Amino acid sequence: MRQNWQMWSGGLSDIDMATIFREASRVNTQPASTFNNADTSVRSSDVAWLTGNNLVQDIIWQYVKAANDAAFHFQIENACDIQYTEYHAVKKGHYDWHIDVNWNGDTPRDRKLSVTVQLSDPSEYEGGAFTFSECETPDDSARVKGTVLVFPSYLQHRVLPITRGTRKSLVAWFEGPRWI
Repeated sequence: MRQNWQMWSGGLSDIDMATIFREASRVNTQPASTFNNADTSVRSSDVAWLTGNNLVQDIIWQYVKAANDAAFHFQIENACDIQYTEYHAVKKGHYDWHIDVNWNGDTPRDRKLSVTVQLSDPSEYEGGAFTFSECETPDDSARVKGTVLVFPSYLQHRVLPITRGTRKSLVAWFEGPRWI
């Protein structure tokens, strides 16, 4: 059977987590949008872009490469956009059903593999479950701090509303030639 995602529960070391938090603290968060749409009924979160940050990119690339070699075999490169994200209960943080590929884009490259890194301890928030619509969703071990989840960018997914606290995550999208 084809695998739809690869996950390393608690995969990141404390050193890697500290590097991510240090790099994220150097940039200011701003309200998120979706492909230039700021509709908060679809998405409510604060984000900071870490694109071009080789320290963070190298940390997550090892997981993306391992997932691609084991399950997907997509033509990808170590080139990505990286986003630090905070979902706040006081702002009804969530991200409704979406995919990470911009099918209406006209760039020569498409997002091929998406990565979500769990940065919060599950005791720091309630709600905020990550779910897929088209395939099995990872179990609660995906909520463990330091968990890395890699999946094809065309899979529809969402983050349910946060009901208490703040959920912090890192997301990245690794690219390759356009989907045909």
